[in-house]
Amino acid sequence: MARFHPLRVAAVEELTDDSVTLTFEVPPHLREEYRYAAGQHLALRRVVDGTEIRRTYSICSPAPDPQAPGEPRQLRVGVRVVEGGAFSTYARKEVVVGDELEVMTPAGRFTLDPAPGRYAAVVGGSGITPVLSIVTTLLEREPDAEFCLIRSDRTAASTMFLDEVADLKDRWPDRFQLVTVLSREEQQAGLNSGRLDEERLARLLPALLPVEEVDGWFLCGPYGLVQGAERTLRALGVARRRIHEEIFHVDDGVTTAPAVPAPADSTVTVTLDGRSGTWPVQAGESLLDTVLRNRADAPFACKGGVCGTCRAFKVSGEVRMDRNFALEPEETEAGYVLACQSHPTTDKVELDFDR
Repeated sequence: MARFHPLRVAAVEELTDDSVTLTFEVPPHLREEYRYAAGQHLALRRVVDGTEIRRTYSICSPAPDPQAPGEPRQLRVGVRVVEGGAFSTYARKEVVVGDELEVMTPAGRFTLDPAPGRYAAVVGGSGITPVLSIVTTLLEREPDAEFCLIRSDRTAASTMFLDEVADLKDRWPDRFQLVTVLSREEQQAGLNSGRLDEERLARLLPALLPVEEVDGWFLCGPYGLVQGAERTLRALGVARRRIHEEIFHVDDGVTTAPAVPAPADSTVTVTLDGRSGTWPVQAGESLLDTVLRNRADAPFACKGGVCGTCRAFKVSGEVRMDRNFALEPEETEAGYVLACQSHPTTDKVELDFDR
């Protein structure tokens, strides 16, 4: 089960005018709980004027070796300021070394276990954060792997982890390929300009590498970029199972399912951390909200269908998910749902958060 623990801030590093990294110290007795896979994220929380705020940020450092005892000693996440963002602004302007923040144990399935082969990513903006962890871990651990990174940013000055990505190119020039596209700068030597849309990707990707031979594609960033890249890859013959996605931002109003009225007097039965309970679902609320009224320890972070922290297995009954930008098709086919986006369409629903 995901749990929060207070962790001390060991470092705050400015990346750009609107982004920072936060590094947390992990005490010895919590290191197993915070062991993570490359590509996973952390949820941070704080209380402002009596209201709890949670935000999810990806880990940018390489994953610890599974065989290494006493790891990880530190966790490093990237934070980009969102306009009006209550947590990102606080992280950028107020957090200092020595502060303690509430940090959830790692979660997320946008991951890659190092293995021989050819891999690639298309990322936009802060979507580089989990991919930096993925590519560094892969190249460090697997000598028979190579990686192609296509990244899109507004300007060179706004590009997160510029030095870290350049270091990858210096360390593995024969195994790491980098293409940077800047959407708001005139073309300069070695840099492309313009928006990375479907038409452009359809020309660019086949020119860079044999698209269909890539063992895994990792798409991360804003909704429009990720969806456009997926459509491009499918049109180029890439199987859906080879495409992995993580959305960092979705415009309000984007849904994935039509609204269906919930039946009156619906109940949800939930297994969570080995304990079960059954509760009535109030009109209009999600199943996660029902659970939270009765179990404050229910896992969640974004409540927007993006992070996947509230993933649960549907044991019985039927639900409608308003949005799903976190679960892979094989997960939904296997019976998993996002509790924050799920509403009952049958009188009884049973969910298991422990599977």
